[in-house]
Amino acid sequence: MEFVTGRSWADYEADVQLRSAVERQFTIVGEALNSLRRVDEELAERVPDLARIVAFGNVLILGYAAIDDRLVWEVATERAPAILDALEELPGGSE
Repeated sequence: MEFVTGRSWADYEADVQLRSAVERQFTIVGEALNSLRRVDEELAERVPDLARIVAFGNVLILGYAAIDDRLVWEVATERAPAILDALEELPGGSE
């Protein structure tokens, strides 16, 4: 979220480094949650929309030609705050 705070859609659209950085962070989150699912299934079940988050990360990893920049922007600016809040509620989430 810190990458997009204070930025506009026009900033995001025009800045390939910003887009790449945001996409990279989403792939890291997706991979981390996928690992959590394998290590602690019970905790993973407490993550809202875990399967969708992991799938989104996979699309970014595998679908470079088909990445929808508008969707990534929407997730980063509108959906990520709620996801972050939910993750911080988990044990160890605020560390």
